[in-house]
Parts: sequence; C-alpha cells; structure tokens
Amino acid sequence: MSVAEILSSESLCTSVPSVVNASAAILDYTPLLMNSIHEFSATELRKLRSLKNPHGIQRFIDDMPYRLADTAWSPQRVLRENTAHCFEGAMLAAAAMRVNGYPPLIFDLEADEDTDHVVAIYRVHGHWGAIAKSNFTGCRYREPVYRSLRELAMSYFDAYFNLRRERSLRTFSRPVNLARFDHRHWMTTDQPLWFIAEYLFTIHHYRLITPAMVRNLHRLDNRSFKAGCLGRAEKKIQNAEVRVQK
Repeated sequence: MSVAEILSSESLCTSVPSVVNASAAILDYTPLLMNSIHEFSATELRKLRSLKNPHGIQRFIDDMPYRLADTAWSPQRVLRENTAHCFEGAMLAAAAMRVNGYPPLIFDLEADEDTDHVVAIYRVHGHWGAIAKSNFTGCRYREPVYRSLRELAMSYFDAYFNLRRERSLRTFSRPVNLARFDHRHWMTTDQPLWFIAEYLFTIHHYRLITPAMVRNLHRLDNRSFKAGCLGRAEKKIQNAEVRVQK
C-alpha cells in the first residue's frame, strides 16, 4: 500500500517519520492474532462473526443505547453491558472487524471547543469507509467510497458541530492498528482502555482547514442542528443539560 493511498495528497506527507508511521499502521500483526481473538468466549465470537461485514457491525452498534459516562470499556465489556459511547463503539467495531477478517484500524477526529470522535476505519477495493457510534446523527457510518483518509475525515465536517452550533472538526490522525496493543489485551481486558485514548493524543494529526477558513465559518441553521441532534441521548443534572460526547 502506497503512502498516497493511505493519506490524501502531497501536502499531508509532511515528513518521512509521518509517512513511515502511517504505512506501518496498516501492517497485520499476524503472530498475535489468533491468541487475541480467542480471548473472547465462544458465544461472543459467534456474535461478532454473525455481524459479517462493516454494515452489519454498524447496525449492531446503532442498536446499542448510547452510554453517557466517562468510561473506556473493552469490546468484551461492551458486549456484556450492551451499551457504548463513541470511543467504546470504535473499539468494539475494530474488534468485530478483526474477527471478520479486517485489520483493527481506527483514526481520531480532533475538534475545537468540542469532544474528539474516534472512528473504526476499513478499506474495500482501495476506498475507505468508517464505522462509528455517535450521539449525533451524521457522525456515524460511512460507505467505502472515499479515496483517502482526508476525504473520509472531510465527510464528517458539516455534521460535526457542538451545542453552540459551531462546526468544530479541525484535524484527523494517521491510522492506528490496534493490534499494537494486543500485549495489553485491549479486546477483553477488565481494565479501562485509557492507554489507547492517551496514545491518540501523542500521534500526528493532519489539519483539515486553515485558520482563515475557521474564522469564516458560520453556525448551523436551526433545521440542520435539529436534524443532527435527532435521537440524541441527554443527561440532566439539576434540570441543566450536560454537554455530551460525540
């Protein structure tokens, strides 16, 4: 896989280390694969295999209630509790993708004055798609029609906004193969996966829009805002709405 296929354009290939790291993220970690998958119970493996493909995985994640909590559960814990937020949904999607023959890839969408969004990504016939759990309508599934990760990230731009109706998406990370965390049993551990979230803060992110573009952005109109918030889970404390995750 070439760097041009992994990222979008020459402007993204800013340094040799970035290019090398991005390419390495796609590598299959075959030696650890079988042991990692078989940490799931037989029932859990049957469930994950029954999802079959990215769209099946997305439907399964969509059917889960959105979790309004500051947790970082493993995919196994999510399966048992049947609830997840953005980060946990991406972890489960990556694990399900792996069980069905795809590498467990994610990338991070970074926002300004808003929460980040972690997305499981996959590639079919040279084009990228995504699986995601979100509390906002437009920040979920993407069909594999995007020629680059930049195109995929930009597909989230208009649907990515905060509760002040500001379009908040700013950067996207290079892809991460979660097999790098197999030694920490990320798919089945009882410990929180904050170490993955912390790793995402350390890796390179690519800018999607310029500062001048940011200054000229407009707030969402009322109709678009309502559509994006359709079905959104809300948590109230003393009758005051709390800001929720993507």
